[in-house]
Amino acid sequence: MTPSSTDRAAQIAATRTLARTRWRVAAILTLLMVGVYFGFILLVAYRPVLLGGLVSEGLSLGIVLGALVIVSAWVLTLIYVQWANRVYDPALAALRAMPGSDAAARGAHSVPDGGAR
Repeated sequence: MTPSSTDRAAQIAATRTLARTRWRVAAILTLLMVGVYFGFILLVAYRPVLLGGLVSEGLSLGIVLGALVIVSAWVLTLIYVQWANRVYDPALAALRAMPGSDAAARGAHSVPDGGAR
């Protein structure tokens, strides 16, 4: 193998590892959201009396849990964005900076959006 093909093989391996990690994080967060949502739906279907119970005057447990389903979507999205900013984006930038990468071959004057200026 020549040095450039060695660099390319390393870049491909690192790209695959990063893609697997990103998929794993997305799958875990998706499963958590699906679990929260369907857990709420199952409560609505099989325990409506429980959800009809009052937490305080005019506020039922169903309303509180429904709001928590929405908040959990925001929280899980925030977790993904924080992970992407801290881990994924820097790793992707490092991959693009590797010798032999297409981004490195285009040079420092490349525009990330495909060349539109």
